[in-house]
Amino acid sequence: MNIEPMIAAVRDACRLTRTLQQRAVQGIDKFSAAKNASEPVTIADYGAQALIGRAIMRHYPDDAAVGEESGQQFAQIVASDQQQIVIALLSDILGEAVSVEDVVTWLDYGKERSAARTWVIDPIDGTRGFISGRHYAICAGTLENNVPTNAVMGCPHYAASNGAQPGAIFYTSGGALYRADLEGQHAQRVGVSARANAADWIAVQSYEDAARGKKDAEKVLKAAHLYGVVRIQEIDSMEKYALVGCGDADLMIRLPEVGRTSPHMIWDHVAGVALVLAGGGVATDYNGQPLDFSQGKTLPNRGMLISSGVMHERIAHTAASLV
Repeated sequence: MNIEPMIAAVRDACRLTRTLQQRAVQGIDKFSAAKNASEPVTIADYGAQALIGRAIMRHYPDDAAVGEESGQQFAQIVASDQQQIVIALLSDILGEAVSVEDVVTWLDYGKERSAARTWVIDPIDGTRGFISGRHYAICAGTLENNVPTNAVMGCPHYAASNGAQPGAIFYTSGGALYRADLEGQHAQRVGVSARANAADWIAVQSYEDAARGKKDAEKVLKAAHLYGVVRIQEIDSMEKYALVGCGDADLMIRLPEVGRTSPHMIWDHVAGVALVLAGGGVATDYNGQPLDFSQGKTLPNRGMLISSGVMHERIAHTAASLV
């Protein structure tokens, strides 16, 4: 498939979300929250998903789509002044007049459709990080035969290990993984780390403690006699998958959360898993079983283990013994 139109859409979504994040931090605009405290959503979510939905409608019209946000929410819950902020930014970025009706259409395009390929969209993964001025990711991935196959992920605050300017767009092409700058330029092929010495490893873990149990890696690494050897880095969003996929990190561990009853949603994982697989990595649940994307919008798996593949089975066995 030609991934270029989606790269352009994610690039534009990065521009929109960066603008809104900067304006909010500066006190120019406040975010509009339209869900609840545990699942916040901002006007930036709607703007980013609208750009991705527009790309699907124009360039992948026969594909299905599953997106976290909906046109009905934008039309009925978001205040009119907040709607106008989104519309003004979209019009400026696209160079054309945009209406509320356009945004609703783009947000819902491809939903409730069966197709050989389905786009799974998380317009801002890591919303709490976004609201707090930290890292977040804009994610669009595809499922084909219930397998994550392609993806584009925009990471506006990505800090590369090679000292390049912050921000990156990751995407798959021809079964390989590429990293470009935020303009989609200067792309280079990347892949998972081949580091075999755990003393050189970085394990990425969620920034949010209560919500994501950021002590998971510590627990597993202690049991595997790797704690104090592997460095743990805390970061918001699906950007953690990109870090593993491109070799800037080696491992991501997420054990099942105590008391958690709500399932994992596929939009929190499809794009990230596609990137890791294209980079040559391994993505399973915490006990080494394949991730099952055949159950609609939810994953039946509990916990996640994402790695370069080095010692994956050993770490999965250790993690399974702790649950």
